[in-house]
Amino acid sequence: MSLLQSLIEQAKKPNGWIGSWMLRIMNIAHSGMNRWFIRQGAINDGDRVLDIGCGGGKTLQILSKLNPSGIIYGIDISAQAIKESIKMNGAHVADGSIIVREASVSHIPYEDQFFDAITAFQTHYFWPSLEHDVGEVWRVLKSGGKFIVIAELYKMNYHMETYQTPAAMKELLEQTGFQTVYISEKTSKGWLCITAIK
Repeated sequence: MSLLQSLIEQAKKPNGWIGSWMLRIMNIAHSGMNRWFIRQGAINDGDRVLDIGCGGGKTLQILSKLNPSGIIYGIDISAQAIKESIKMNGAHVADGSIIVREASVSHIPYEDQFFDAITAFQTHYFWPSLEHDVGEVWRVLKSGGKFIVIAELYKMNYHMETYQTPAAMKELLEQTGFQTVYISEKTSKGWLCITAIK
């Protein structure tokens, strides 16, 4: 396996000391996108929010600050990511305001219509089956709830064989059953924010 492929695999599922290093880099590298997301105003205080692919836990921390009266849930397929997320958010995990579980987007371990909002920061292009997994998101999201995808366009083009464009993602979300899909872009950075309302 080439070095590039090894790094891509670590981005998908961080493991060991390299995975820990990768998670810390992602926390730093995504800070600008996180600040941009905050300005979108998509999360309401009191919401029950799920972050899919919570990685090193920085997004959980930000969501918790935006939503001090709500509960933030995080899932990731990487045991290393869960460990790092808990470490970063120890006090909130201890008081139950952040709940982190090792789980896949393909089998989200929560009941139908459980969440007010669901976020995916730089993760959807690694999901095993985007059509199925978006359906899982739709299942656990409440009516009127928001699904927010933040991504870099060049990574969508690089990692994905289909749904490489905002228009293709919008079509998939609408076919899944989302009633309204908003797309905003920060073209100077190549950032994309898709907000789909159930």
